[in-house]
Amino acid sequence: MTDVQTASATHPAPGVLSRIFRTEQDGVPGDGHEQVVLCHDRSSGLKAIIAIHSTALGPALGGTRFFPYVTEEEALEDALRLSRGMSYKNALAGLDLGGGKAVIIGDPNKDKNEAMLRAYGRFVQSLRGRYITACDVGTYVQDMDVVARETEFVTGRSPEDGGAGDSSILTAFGVFQGMRASAQARWGQPTLRGKRVGVAGVGKVGHYLVSHLVADGATVVVTDVSEAAVNRVRAAHPEVEVVADTAALLRAELDVYAPCALGGALDDHTVGALGAAGTAVVCGAANNQLAHPGVEKDLADRGILYAPDYLVNSGGVIQVADEIDGFNFERAKNKATKIFDTTLEIFTRAASDGVPPAVAADRLAEKRMREISSLRTILLPGARRS
Repeated sequence: MTDVQTASATHPAPGVLSRIFRTEQDGVPGDGHEQVVLCHDRSSGLKAIIAIHSTALGPALGGTRFFPYVTEEEALEDALRLSRGMSYKNALAGLDLGGGKAVIIGDPNKDKNEAMLRAYGRFVQSLRGRYITACDVGTYVQDMDVVARETEFVTGRSPEDGGAGDSSILTAFGVFQGMRASAQARWGQPTLRGKRVGVAGVGKVGHYLVSHLVADGATVVVTDVSEAAVNRVRAAHPEVEVVADTAALLRAELDVYAPCALGGALDDHTVGALGAAGTAVVCGAANNQLAHPGVEKDLADRGILYAPDYLVNSGGVIQVADEIDGFNFERAKNKATKIFDTTLEIFTRAASDGVPPAVAADRLAEKRMREISSLRTILLPGARRS
């Protein structure tokens, strides 16, 4: 295994590299990352990037994404974006944890193997606790069990290996709490009963969310590129309507739209379609749903209530964070239940300040990071949380 390297190793585009250090430029927030590490193990073929955005609240916690990025620059861009989002997510969730993320470059269905995961685990261990990893797109509980053979700084493991198991369960539960809060804010009752909810993506999280919605009395419409995922939902809930694709879902006259696949789901075209269809609420599990700055204002201008993704989908990180000190499901679920109250608080702050909910959520997360960071110095390798 080669030495841990700094971000110069892959010669990323200047625009991407400059964002690592920039905190703000011309009023536009940058990433302001503390540390970016490139990991290359020639024998296993591992190419990975670990991005630590902030340790203001504690060690940086965030999952490992295994994805066939076209270029190293694209992988770095994703790691920077996702790790920054984790800082905000962990702050709003009330966790004493900072934000980080890792990406492994490759096709998880073809390239993933034990040697690669263990090599990655050794790189995580080399950071001595500044970064704690977990599952993300392309990685699973069983993968974290393998990573844990090389590092103690991993969570989201299987119950057989002393972990919490599938974090999708509490992720979906948290999204449902955010959706209930959205219903309270929009219609005066914390229930989706009688509402028509469209779920785009019924994989890891989406199929659990469908179960919550059906139990609550909602009419549910779904779509997914995976026929197997759709068939699993159909088998459990035959009453659920299935449409061919996201475009058809956006035309389905929904009360609530729940993007639960990959990020960037809310772009100009999608928001326009939701507005034309009269959709009242957007609340889903996907990370980084806003395709570009300004989308949150467009949603608000069209009268669509947007529940910030990193707030409502934080149930999973709450679950894996609870595992760090010995997992207790009921304790973690109780913490995830508070997503309902925090979502209502964000809506109230947004209305009071005259800003979109996404802006209000950012402000609240930044306030907590700022206040707590004044009590700490930068987290050093091997240091214990105060």
